[in-house]
Amino acid sequence: MVAFRLLRIVLHLFAGLGTCALIFPFIGTQARIVRIKRWSVSLLALCGVQVRFEDVGVREASRALIVSNHVSWLDIFVINALHPCRFVAKSDIRGWPLIGWLSDQVGTIFISRGKLRDVRRIYQGLVASLHAGEHVAFFPEGTTAAQGTLLPFHANLFEAAVEAEVSVQPFALRYVDSCGQLHPAADFINDMTFVQSVLSILRAGEMTAHLIVLPPIPTGAASHRRELADMARASIAQALGYEQSPQRQILPGR
Repeated sequence: MVAFRLLRIVLHLFAGLGTCALIFPFIGTQARIVRIKRWSVSLLALCGVQVRFEDVGVREASRALIVSNHVSWLDIFVINALHPCRFVAKSDIRGWPLIGWLSDQVGTIFISRGKLRDVRRIYQGLVASLHAGEHVAFFPEGTTAAQGTLLPFHANLFEAAVEAEVSVQPFALRYVDSCGQLHPAADFINDMTFVQSVLSILRAGEMTAHLIVLPPIPTGAASHRRELADMARASIAQALGYEQSPQRQILPGR
């Protein structure tokens, strides 16, 4: 059963490759967005992941820098199921089988760790994308963390929201089982490979991804990007019911 489901996922990935190579060059931005959203929803369904969108009675900002806690490679597709974004991701994802090429084709912005020049280049690209009205998202923890843990947020890229004069839109993500408990199979941490993670998810049984849309944070509400990052982290921590101490780091992720 797992082998059959894995085969369907591989076929779905190849279908995505075909769409990027043969259709995307000839269609407009809105048509691409529709296809990315539909493809992401289908991928999650093939993985046995249902998606639930929640909000706290607020309207999403029309132009904002989206930030979220980071649990799994699934996170990108859960957010894309709400609305496709340009993501900032670590450069080694580009080398992942199939997923890396697909991520590149849908506009992912890859960043190399520890390279200041690369951060500056990414920052300029983020500002341009935000000015153009694109949805841009990144994971300020800089890596994945086991559920129940929220790592400190890196503040550098929050400066793009300040420069572009747009709000920061926090999202909170959690993956639960049929009893509503945090699902350990979603965790993508330590030395786990992408293939191991996929197999763990396929063997896990029922899993539901909850994406909580939180109130936008105006950049004018903070005096510095560090304060803006701390405000976003506090909002996400509260929504997930996590402790807010930046020192709480259990099972650091990849």
